[in-house]
Amino acid sequence: MSDTLSRDRLPERLLRAKESASGQLLSMEEATAPAMRALAAVAEPRRNVVGVGIGRKMVGGRPTARAAIRIYVERKIAPAALGPSTLLPRDVGGIPTDVVQTGRFLALPARLPPERRRLRPARPGCSVGFQFGGDRAGYVMAGTLGALVERDGKRFILSNNHVLADENALPGGAPIFQPGLLDGGDPARDQIARLSEFVALRPGAANQVDAAVAELLEPGLASPSPLPPVGKLRSGEPLPASEGLAVEKVGRTTGHTTGRVFDVSADVRVGYDLGTLVFLDQILIAGERGPFSAGGDSGSLIVARSQKRPVGLLFAGSESHTIANHVGAVLTALRAALVR
Repeated sequence: MSDTLSRDRLPERLLRAKESASGQLLSMEEATAPAMRALAAVAEPRRNVVGVGIGRKMVGGRPTARAAIRIYVERKIAPAALGPSTLLPRDVGGIPTDVVQTGRFLALPARLPPERRRLRPARPGCSVGFQFGGDRAGYVMAGTLGALVERDGKRFILSNNHVLADENALPGGAPIFQPGLLDGGDPARDQIARLSEFVALRPGAANQVDAAVAELLEPGLASPSPLPPVGKLRSGEPLPASEGLAVEKVGRTTGHTTGRVFDVSADVRVGYDLGTLVFLDQILIAGERGPFSAGGDSGSLIVARSQKRPVGLLFAGSESHTIANHVGAVLTALRAALVR
C-alpha cells in the first residue's frame, strides 16, 4: 500500500471491516448505575475499547506497509489476565487488527491520573485488586490499598470486601495483585498478597463495614506510609469522625483529594453486583474542590488532615458525596491494628 491512507481513497473492504468492528466493539447504549455505588473500577474487556479506525499496522513502534483495523483501548491489558473468549479479535474480515492504547477520550481535559504503577514496596493509596474467575474470567478491575494492619504477628493489606474478595465470591488464599489488573498488573509477577478474611456483605440485612484483609507474601512487599501528600500518620489509633472534620485521602483514581465530614451516622442504600445493600451508621464526606472520590478509589484510607489519624475506610459514593465505614469498626470486625 502507499505511504499514506487518504479517507477518500480507502478500499471498500477496509471500510466494511471497520464498520463491522465498530458494530461489535462500540456500544451506543448509555450505562446506568444507582445513585450510590461501590467504588471499585471494573472493566469488561470490550468496554476497554474506546474507538475503532484504520491505519498501518505498527510493529515495534514502527508502521509497516500492511493496512490494519485499529482498535483503540483505554489501557492495554496483559493477555494472561484475559480469558480466551474475551480477547480482542486478531482480524476482522481477514484484515489484521492492531490494538493501540490511547487512554479514554474525554470532552474536556482530565486531570492527570494518580499513581497506578507497580510499586515495590506497595503503599496505601496505590492500585490493588483480584482476578475474576468463572463466567467473568477476562474482566479486569482495580481498587485502592487502604492501609497495612497487623494481627497475630503477621502483616496484611486492608481494603474493601469488593476490592479484595469480589463481594464474598473469592476463596481464602486467592491472589491479590499490585497494581490491579485493570492498571496493567501481570498475574505472573505482580501478586503481593493472598486473601485471608473478609466481612461478608449481606443482601437483605443491615451491614456495617465493607472490609477485607490479605496477608502479604513477604513483609517487605508493602510499606505502611501512605502515598504523598498524606504521608506517614502520626498515630494508627482511629479518630472518631465529627461533623465538619477536615479530611483527606489518596486513591487509585482521583489521587489526593480533600473534603469535610458531612454526616457521622448515615444509613444508606448502596448498589453492588450482589444487589442493593443497606449500610447503617456510615460517614458521609463532601469534597472541597470537586468530588472527593470516584470509581477505583474503593478501599482508600480517609485521614484527619490536622491530626494525621485514620478516620474512615472509603467504599462507595455518588456524584456529590463519598461514603466510608468508621475505621474503628473495620479494625474491630477484622481483629486487627493499623500499622503506621
